[in-house]
Amino acid sequence: MQAVTLSTYLFLGAAIVAEVIATSALARAENFTKLLPTVITIAGYALSFWLLSFPIRVLPTGIVYAVWSGAGIVLITMVAWFLFDQKLDVPALLGLGLIIAGVIVINVFSKSVGH
Repeated sequence: MQAVTLSTYLFLGAAIVAEVIATSALARAENFTKLLPTVITIAGYALSFWLLSFPIRVLPTGIVYAVWSGAGIVLITMVAWFLFDQKLDVPALLGLGLIIAGVIVINVFSKSVGH
C-alpha cells in the first residue's frame, strides 16, 4: 500500500464535491428529461468515481466510502437547505450531527486511516 499524502485527501475532497454537484443536478434533472441537469449529473458522478479511484488505492475501501458518503450526505443536505429551501427537523439535524461525528472519529482516532 502507498503512503497517505495530502493529494490523497485532495482527491477525496474533490470526489465529494463532484458527487454533491451531481446529486444537486439530479434533483433538477426530472427523470433525465432535462438535458443540462442530466449531463451535469452523469459527468459529476463519473468524475466523482474517477477521483475516488485515487484515495481508494492508499486508504481502506470502507474508510474512503464512509468519509465520501458521510461528507456527501451532510454537504448535499446543506445545499438542499440553502438553495432548494428543504428544511430539516431536529431529529434529522441530530442524525447529521452523528454522521459528522463518525467521520471525525474515523479521521482523528482510527489507526486504519494511516495518518
